[in-house]
Amino acid sequence: MNNLLIFGVGLIGGSIALESQKNQMFNQVIGFQREGGTSLSSFLSNGMIDRISVDLDKDIKQADFIVIATPVAQIQNILKTIYPSLSPRTIIIDVGSTKSNIMRFAKEELKEKFSQFVGCHPIAGSEQHGPAAAKINLFKNKDIILTPEAETNSNKLETATKFWEDLGGVIKIMNCLDHDQIFSTVSHIPHLIAYNMVNLIAGKSNTDTLLEFAASGFKDFSRIAGSSPEVWKDISLANKAAILNDLDLFIKEINKTATLIKNDDYAALEKYFNVASKIRNNWIKKN
Repeated sequence: MNNLLIFGVGLIGGSIALESQKNQMFNQVIGFQREGGTSLSSFLSNGMIDRISVDLDKDIKQADFIVIATPVAQIQNILKTIYPSLSPRTIIIDVGSTKSNIMRFAKEELKEKFSQFVGCHPIAGSEQHGPAAAKINLFKNKDIILTPEAETNSNKLETATKFWEDLGGVIKIMNCLDHDQIFSTVSHIPHLIAYNMVNLIAGKSNTDTLLEFAASGFKDFSRIAGSSPEVWKDISLANKAAILNDLDLFIKEINKTATLIKNDDYAALEKYFNVASKIRNNWIKKN
């Protein structure tokens, strides 16, 4: 294919660009720079992208493959922007961490061109963000969730699948509702809890002292609180129903633990911790 157009040249979009360049998958890799966003000029010189889009309508028309790698709240407007100029040959993918809302946006904004869209979620994130965080091999042996629907063009789905496989990913097909429920529990809630814990410390009068004595366990646990606030604000609101349900369940677990501690229930507390310890250790052994 000739032209790859990327909206959102950050950790994911930039890593796609780098890997595409390394594998010579496209003749041109074009980055779109949003107003007020990080300048992409320095990433021309390091070969991440071949050029920055200056005539977006023309670049959309000529694009063979479009990647939308922005925070999820920006995706609907981008879909609306690309629709009028979109060629029938073009494949569009996103990399958002929520899927039900994005698939709905794609249907609404792409209309009869919805069949050209393949919802995607590479499970390859990091607490680092921005184009400087991009790296080669980010997707190697990582799960790539695809959420096609009945209307999705089979040839374009096949090409999108090969695209991710060429980047080193392992393809998993999933219903978008199932995706959002699963990733609420295993990704979205853990990020929120990390933010909660860091803010708990920030709200105390001895914040500096607490952070001075925070050991490696807290550093490991709180690592994901360094993630992009914009990205996680968008995800939290986009996957609201699943997240609120999981937060209710988490509050019940916290209350259960509090009750065991209040009651000095040594045996039950150890049993409670033991269940979690075994599940976690068995999971690590398998992975």
